[in-house]
Amino acid sequence: VQLQASGGGLVQAGDSLRLSCSASERSFPDYNMGWFRQAPGKEREFVATIDWRGYRIAYADSVKGRFAISRDNAKNTVYLEMSGLKPDDTATYYCAASRPGRITTIQSDYTSWGQGTLLTVSS
Repeated sequence: VQLQASGGGLVQAGDSLRLSCSASERSFPDYNMGWFRQAPGKEREFVATIDWRGYRIAYADSVKGRFAISRDNAKNTVYLEMSGLKPDDTATYYCAASRPGRITTIQSDYTSWGQGTLLTVSS
């Protein structure tokens, strides 16, 4: 499945922003979806994941209570609502798709990746 992430930009600390990830295929509802991020000079890390039905969700500890993942299967889109943004959230954000099963935080379990959207949070 081809993925296109969007919605990044330059915001101030404390602001909110929503990222979107659109899929090109009707099979989008068959996939669990995840968001990952890579800060400059750091390895890519897990942010959030949601199962194909939207029932099971998991977050990285660093974003719990501030970020919310959701999906609209009718629109082939997964979202990441971010609030209380911090400079440490500055990163390129990637969406990714994995086959149904248990939700996973492991990058190698994801078979399709979007191109990334850059979020910069100024202090």
